[in-house]
Amino acid sequence: MTAFAELVAPAAWRTVDLMSDLHLQSSDPATFEAWRGYLQTTPADAVFILGDLFEVWVGDDAAAEPGFEAQCAEVLREAAARRPLFFMHGNRDFLLGAAFAAQCGMQLLDDPTVLALHERRWLLSHGDLLCLEDTEYLRFRAEVRTPGWQSAFLARPLAQRRALARSMRAQSEDRKRSPGMVWADVDADAARDWLRQAGATTLVHGHTHRPASHALGEGLQRLVLSDWDLKAHPARAQLLCLSRAGAQRVDLR
Repeated sequence: MTAFAELVAPAAWRTVDLMSDLHLQSSDPATFEAWRGYLQTTPADAVFILGDLFEVWVGDDAAAEPGFEAQCAEVLREAAARRPLFFMHGNRDFLLGAAFAAQCGMQLLDDPTVLALHERRWLLSHGDLLCLEDTEYLRFRAEVRTPGWQSAFLARPLAQRRALARSMRAQSEDRKRSPGMVWADVDADAARDWLRQAGATTLVHGHTHRPASHALGEGLQRLVLSDWDLKAHPARAQLLCLSRAGAQRVDLR
């Protein structure tokens, strides 16, 4: 049986907010402002970001110079000074480092992690690891998560890393528009297996941009977080609030 990481919530926590897939970028100031406004006003006792906070993260040194990344770092520092702030890597921001997280006051989470809250066990994940049919992506993921690949990439000049990231995003967008493109979803059997091993009843994840609630049988379920996009029609800015009453979706639009 796999031993999953576990976080036991303090007894004083009443509500916890979870979000993912904000894909923050300088070209989308509306989503950035909605996120900043939320963090300044949320009454939650803790905030969990389950991956893809950023559209791309090419290295922590990007936040060391004035610009969008530095702005985001300041927002995170201010938010973490008010309440615990947790971050789990996604497929877009897996290069966010432990040093940067510490500077911002964020606590890094393994993927997956069990959150024990109000006598319930919630299994938290970004979700990409469970999209088993997306074999091309999973091969790519396995490669870029190795220390060797990351060291070689981060050794490149920052400007070169930014250019490479733009090229990779353009290729990704081209694939999305190609005829017959099929979006992989979380594998139900794999989700059930994770939940059984974790001793949890509910999996909460992002990544797929398909917010919904799925019954998995045997009293198990998975809750899919929404992405954020304030430029979309209709705009999207939703979080999941966990409390003693259960899980509730909250729209911030």
